[in-house]
Amino acid sequence: MLVKWIRCSVVDRHGFERGQRKWAGLVGEPGFRGQSGGWSRTRPEVAHVFAFWENRVFYDSFMARGHDRLAAGQSGMFRDMQVTLFERRFDVKTGFEPHFAEADVVRVAHSRVHEDRAEHFVLMQQQVWNPAMAGSPGMLRGVFGEAPGNEFLALSLWKSSAERGKYRAAGAERLAARAQTETDVIELTGDVVELEPSWTV
Repeated sequence: MLVKWIRCSVVDRHGFERGQRKWAGLVGEPGFRGQSGGWSRTRPEVAHVFAFWENRVFYDSFMARGHDRLAAGQSGMFRDMQVTLFERRFDVKTGFEPHFAEADVVRVAHSRVHEDRAEHFVLMQQQVWNPAMAGSPGMLRGVFGEAPGNEFLALSLWKSSAERGKYRAAGAERLAARAQTETDVIELTGDVVELEPSWTV
């Protein structure tokens, strides 16, 4: 599965949201698995969108045919758009499906990793971070993906920001020390995204 992560700074919130609802036109596209997104908890002008495709072939076909028509509705509504594609490596907790109905927030963690530490970083995601998240009552499911250049994305869906806060308080520093995160990672950025149900396709 291909995971597409889009983030941008919105200059016309109302217009952007109106345009975002037009992405319902993705329904029925071959290989399309789902899409959702929302607003950053820490930077209210920043929007995140997460899209899921069966594979790169279906995605490239859509980009060549139908993308520009749907995207036209948001022209001029944002700036500083960043788009990254990740191949799913494995799931966090149960088998991941891009269903968002039960989730209020998405936690996104984006890492750039030293080349010689990438294998260790992935192993620690499986052995340290995934079990800790999977054991948190409010965590629904998640996915871990990789992009070229030793970039990694961990997306986790949570019932509420309060539940995610409990997980964070439960010892993120201790887990990071155990996973040797500082040794592996060049840059780690993250955000908590409040999902907008009207953006879900």
